[in-house]
This record gives sequence, C-alpha cells and structure tokens, in this order.
Amino acid sequence: MAKPLSLPFDPIARADELWQQRWGPAPAMAAITSIMRAQQILLGQLDATVKPYGLTFARYEALVLLTFSKSGELPMSKIGERLMVHPTSVTNTVDRLVKSGLVAKRPNPNDGRGTLASITDQGREVVEAATKDLMDIGFGLGTYGAEQCEEVFDLLRPLRVAAGDFDDAAAAADGPPAGPPVAGAS
Repeated sequence: MAKPLSLPFDPIARADELWQQRWGPAPAMAAITSIMRAQQILLGQLDATVKPYGLTFARYEALVLLTFSKSGELPMSKIGERLMVHPTSVTNTVDRLVKSGLVAKRPNPNDGRGTLASITDQGREVVEAATKDLMDIGFGLGTYGAEQCEEVFDLLRPLRVAAGDFDDAAAAADGPPAGPPVAGAS
C-alpha cells in the first residue's frame, strides 16, 4: 500500500483556524477530528499487523478475550458485552474465526438458546504470535512512552464512563486498573 503524500501543513490545525474565523473557538472540534484521524491510522496499522494471521484487529480482540476467560470459552452474549459490540458483529466475528479453525462453537448447556465460543489450540498459537507482533509495534503507539499512554487512557476514561461503558464507582471499588487494557477486553 502506497503511503499518501504528506501535506505541507496540518489539515486539522488549518480546519481549526478556519472554524474559529467562521464560528469562533471550538477546541472540541479539533480534538475530535484528531481522535478520529488517529483511530484511522491506528486501525490501519493494527489490521496490517494481524493480517498475516488471517485476522482483523476485531477478530484478534475476540481471541484475546477468549484467552482471558478461565475456561477459554464464553457465551456469545458475553463476548458482545465485553467487546461492546452489537450481537450481529459478534456473530460475524466468531463465525469467521470458526471458519479459520481458531474458534469452535457449541450450544451452551446452561442456556438452551445460547451458544458458547471456545478458542482452539490453533487459535491460542495465533493469538500468541499476533500479540508478540502487536507488542513489537507498541500497538501502533510506539511513538509514545508508557506515561503518555497512561495519560491517554486517563483522559478518555471519563468519556467512556459518561457513555455508560462501565460503572465507575464499582470499578473504583475493585481498585485501580493494572494499566490500560486491550481494547474491549475489560
């Protein structure tokens, strides 16, 4: 994939200047535009890193989540809840992992309507190799140090709490997190 030509100016800073001239200061506009662009950059890097394993980053996250479970399996509904995605997306993700031989599905014996997804031995091998590669590139954030990554995590946490991702009071009672988790794996 060819790298796009670099502009001789920061287009987000330019948009911020023009915005201010037309509508007045709106630091949130520049911040959200930067966040959205960063998300595009990071997802591109992460997907490119796990592509040799037949994965997308979303599929990688599902595999990681399964490795975090004690038994290596979770109900599909729990996967969607923990990854914070729609049930249709979970089904699509898990079905693709099943097709690749990285996950198996079976009826949930505790819920007649539910399905359990479990990571296979091949899935465990793939997630270990992909994790090494992602860690080698600092999950796309290699230009930042550990403290800066912790600052980003802390800055975005109130937004996630306000969106209802989790109960901040309950999370605080459990103690501080052991650093930023893998996205969706909390």
